[in-house]
Amino acid sequence: MSVQARDGGPDFDLRRLDAYLREWLGGRGTTVVARTSGGMSNPTYFVTRGDWRAVLRKQPNNILMPSAHAIDREYRVLVALQGSAVPTPRPYRYCEDPEILGTPFYLMEWLEGRVVYDYGLRGFACEERAACYRSMCATLAGIHQLDYKAVGLGDFGRPGNYFARQLNRWSRLWAEYRRGDDDNPALDRMVRWLAERVPTSETLALCHGDFRMANVIFHQTEPRVIGVLDWELSTLGHPLVDLAFNSQAWRMAPDENGGLLGCTLAEMGIPTEAEYLDRYYELTCASERLTAFHQVFAMFRGAVGSAGVAARGDLGNSVLPDAANVGRRLAHAYATRGMALIANDP
Repeated sequence: MSVQARDGGPDFDLRRLDAYLREWLGGRGTTVVARTSGGMSNPTYFVTRGDWRAVLRKQPNNILMPSAHAIDREYRVLVALQGSAVPTPRPYRYCEDPEILGTPFYLMEWLEGRVVYDYGLRGFACEERAACYRSMCATLAGIHQLDYKAVGLGDFGRPGNYFARQLNRWSRLWAEYRRGDDDNPALDRMVRWLAERVPTSETLALCHGDFRMANVIFHQTEPRVIGVLDWELSTLGHPLVDLAFNSQAWRMAPDENGGLLGCTLAEMGIPTEAEYLDRYYELTCASERLTAFHQVFAMFRGAVGSAGVAARGDLGNSVLPDAANVGRRLAHAYATRGMALIANDP
């Protein structure tokens, strides 16, 4: 047996993974595991064994809320999307046995490409940025236009009003994550505002749940998306929630998850929010338009998700260094931006 850990090492017994891979792949070779950079939820690792390589995704240890780290749903979506117009890594194998790595995990294709954590696309040429945004928008439209029943995801969501269910779910998560009544009062005000304005709509599509720049892979040399990552929050829901989450960038500052607020977009080759939304509407032929509710709801989810990062950081159980402070800062940033949307809503 030969194993090697890099970049701080994994949160599991590397020898058990080596044994699992030997039983599955056979042959000999050194199993090398390196933690990936970025990501705030499910631990993700690069794994190599000889010439074979993959990406491993698992639940964090001592998870606060199992539904917030749905590795099994993530794997199911990757399987369903193979051969579709939506670019995703190829899934290799899912393991539900927690005795091996401490939690369920799966292995998938290691795509060679560029992962960027800021919407400003630092290091990209001006014309390349414009093309990247066109590709990102087209990819999101492709997800929403997918015939989810034809690919076996007809039962991927629960019945009932999507917005009401999601508001209830994320409100419960906020109750789990918060430290006290004074933790983030702006977030509490957002919950009340949203609860009074829950819309009704029959529109239903496969939704990614966390569609943002950091969760797509661009081609190594071309300005196009070759893979969509991190499907743990995916479900059948209203596509405008995905669109609102994706368009948060125009309302967040660069130090708030790599936003664009205050940037000189024209000089950078990046479309305005209105131009990006119009392109999405054109691609999907959508009759509904983004409203303040969708945008505030997206900020609410961003705030609660960040509060979850902070809660895991408090427990010393996060993939990020200084996760408690980073998560708490972002939770307040999302809540502040959400309240600004509410203040501007006529």
